[in-house]
Amino acid sequence: MDFEPVKFLIVDDDEVSIMKIKRAIKKAHLGNPVFVAMDGIEALEMLRGDAGQERITQPYIVTLDINMPRMDWHEFLKEIREDPNLHNVVVFVLTTSNSETDIQAAYEKNVAGYILK
Repeated sequence: MDFEPVKFLIVDDDEVSIMKIKRAIKKAHLGNPVFVAMDGIEALEMLRGDAGQERITQPYIVTLDINMPRMDWHEFLKEIREDPNLHNVVVFVLTTSNSETDIQAAYEKNVAGYILK
């Protein structure tokens, strides 16, 4: 049986954070493909194959920052949870916010984990 490797989609507009996540993946000796979207709109385009973006095929894991331009994390999570093709996407929020309100809102949208950077 053929298995496709899990892909990582990093959704973050901060280059330093992106480099740190990529470094952690490499340090863990994971050879999985890594994709980067600078905001929620670009991430949705990649997951759906819209706007000329190549579609990222399942399985994949999304790491999501809270503070992003164009589409914030609330809108992104709402959008994927309402999309029948994306509603089961595994999402980990990676953020500097330790706000109880943010943590509660994330888990209410079925994130797999909330990790402080």
